[in-house]
Amino acid sequence: MALNIVFMGTPDFAVPALVTLIGAGHRVVAVYSQPPRPAGRGLAPRRSPVHERADGFGLPVFTPASLKGEAEQAAFAGHGADLAVVVAYGLILPRPILTSPRLGCYNIHASLLPRWRGAAPIQRAIMAGDRETGVTIMKMEEGLDTGPVALAERLAIGPDMTAGELHDRLAMLGADLIVRALAALERGSLTLTPQPATGATYAAKIDKAETRIDWRRPAQAIRDHIRALSPLPGAWFELPGGERVKVLRAVACVGSGQPGEVLDKGLAVACGQGAVRLERLQRAGRTPVDAEAFLRGFRLAAGTVLA
Repeated sequence: MALNIVFMGTPDFAVPALVTLIGAGHRVVAVYSQPPRPAGRGLAPRRSPVHERADGFGLPVFTPASLKGEAEQAAFAGHGADLAVVVAYGLILPRPILTSPRLGCYNIHASLLPRWRGAAPIQRAIMAGDRETGVTIMKMEEGLDTGPVALAERLAIGPDMTAGELHDRLAMLGADLIVRALAALERGSLTLTPQPATGATYAAKIDKAETRIDWRRPAQAIRDHIRALSPLPGAWFELPGGERVKVLRAVACVGSGQPGEVLDKGLAVACGQGAVRLERLQRAGRTPVDAEAFLRGFRLAAGTVLA
């Protein structure tokens, strides 16, 4: 039996879930997404990835700036949905929205709750050096990612995995898991389990101020920082003269010196403890390149100190 679903999501991460729900035969009666934002050099309004995909399916898309008003809440109730599926939507759902669908609202969250509640669970897990994460399907309540767990599945974080790579794998896992959860819900066999009282951590949104590489930190922490921010927004350093360069991939290596000091011709850089070798970089306005190509266009002699 197909369910009538309101789908609420905004970024690329949410797109596989929308596509998979439609493929599974559910009826998406409405899609909610963040309003178009200025983007690109011309700052023209750009629709979200979910908005674009929903348009391709011919689905009605709603982009309210808030869901706190009575008119928006009445419009939401008017869809007559059995439930809402929420994936990185970006707006807080007030109680009248949460309680409007007869079966409630279910969220796809990219962590093993209660670890990494909040906006940036993928990046924070990698920054912390976690060896595994996963996806949780949670029935939503008014607290921040505090609702009972319907399903969860683990995924190993490889030692070289970037946030972009983990993002893509978790997005597909979340799409599969929500379809399985809804099938169990239709059968009446879905069990909701309260989250543990201990072990909660908060995945704060990535602030621009923390994207700069701090060479005083240990090599492993810097390496995790780089892969947690790759490909976007990108961890960066400054060259002598002030040009910013993003580092998209690095590995730990043997070496020591002043933090930020270039140690050899292969772009090994000293850290507070140990060293990292920079493998993929991107200058401002340029495409990403490997270290060898970067050094062909910009010479960095041993002894240069990066800021």
